[in-house]
Amino acid sequence: MSSSIYALLLRRSLLITSQISFPRKTYAKKDTGSVSMIGGALKKKKLETDPEKLVKYVCGSNIYKTGEDILLKPDSEYPDWLWSIRTGPAPPLEELDPNSRQYWKRIRKMGMKRNNQLGNLKNQLGPRVVQISEDLDWDLRINILKKKCR
Repeated sequence: MSSSIYALLLRRSLLITSQISFPRKTYAKKDTGSVSMIGGALKKKKLETDPEKLVKYVCGSNIYKTGEDILLKPDSEYPDWLWSIRTGPAPPLEELDPNSRQYWKRIRKMGMKRNNQLGNLKNQLGPRVVQISEDLDWDLRINILKKKCR
């Protein structure tokens, strides 16, 4: 019986010492910008500032030590659909078709954002009880909660 207690204490002391010797500072290193691996050593990439080269080449497309960046072709060489791609912000909700998947994903995202905002405001309020009418708009509810939180 006493040997089992001794074994248990020994295991516990080994467990505690192994926890103490575990390294504590395991934080990630800060990102130092764009770097590339050349010859096994990290070296910063230099950004292209020459306007002639920026207009004629796809800068940064060459990943090898030797060679050149890809030369841009005239606009007529590329397909027509390339020029109609939307590169700006996402279309407003009114422009989306209500029968599309994209529309309902946007609605769901907006609902989750509102719920998160309400949850954060309720957490800031603490134990106070706030009565808000159910027939008010969500944005109006959030504004009321913000005013009560102050």
